[in-house]
Amino acid sequence: MTMTEDRRPTLAVVSGGAPDAPSDPSAPTAGAAAQVNGDDALPDSAGAPLVMDERVDPWRVASWHTSLGRTDAEPAPGDPLPPMWHFLFFPEVQRPEGLGVDGHPRPGGFLPDTGLPRRMRAGGRMEFLAPLPIGAEARRVSVIQNVAIKQGGSGSLAIVTVRHEISGPDGVAMREEEDLVYRAAASPDDKPRPKAPAKDETPTFSRDFTADPVLLFRYSALTFNGHRIHYDLPYATQEEGYPERVVHGPLMAQLLADLLRDKTGKWPKQFDYRAVSPIFCGQTFRLCGRTFGDQAELWVLNPDGGLALEAKAKL
Repeated sequence: MTMTEDRRPTLAVVSGGAPDAPSDPSAPTAGAAAQVNGDDALPDSAGAPLVMDERVDPWRVASWHTSLGRTDAEPAPGDPLPPMWHFLFFPEVQRPEGLGVDGHPRPGGFLPDTGLPRRMRAGGRMEFLAPLPIGAEARRVSVIQNVAIKQGGSGSLAIVTVRHEISGPDGVAMREEEDLVYRAAASPDDKPRPKAPAKDETPTFSRDFTADPVLLFRYSALTFNGHRIHYDLPYATQEEGYPERVVHGPLMAQLLADLLRDKTGKWPKQFDYRAVSPIFCGQTFRLCGRTFGDQAELWVLNPDGGLALEAKAKL
């Protein structure tokens, strides 16, 4: 790639069927609509899908491989993108005036405005259908699948589920359901965060990992994630009330998928994960897993042995 070549992702919200979109009947379509549950109705947020085209940039993949300090061969153009590394692509890009104080794009565009400013990724469910070659052109079609307004112990929250479908030269490569949780702004009156639950299972394989400030910055940069809790220490501690910068949930999920393929030599066909409690910058956490038949159970433990993230995979 030359320095003058523009490889930024292109995107469009289309009102008709996405051009060259997959013809599979379960794929997102312009007629798909979000299901709104709960007491409060939201503005219509679901009509058209969001379509983004991007090259699976070899430099970005190689840079992340190096940043992790991995000792296996560096992925090369033509190799399949490792599972969960798709998080490096199709970022939300917004002009400065379109950003909120937390660094996220302001809601009300593709994502609905729930009236709750704090956004976190709570988990997701993925199905891997075909290889996505590094260096290939890819397309992601996204649609709002569900919006649920709930009342929790800490007040109102909204759960927005976005359905993504990523296609490459061999057709549909993966489908993903992404769960985003919105909460009210942080307040001095907020209740202390509950202690992370324990995890009693014994892993058959594990690995310790520490995410330092440089790694969190690099992951934020490579994924174009502007959320300040991951790299801005004063914001994370003074505005959001965390003791340190927060490790990205998708990063922990990807590390579990990496652990699984490193220890078993197999790539998952399905991967579901759920964030439970935060891990903070500088903490050494444990990646754990066990397999039984074609199934795998994976989890992340904080330094006190509490559960931070859990996942299930089908091999």
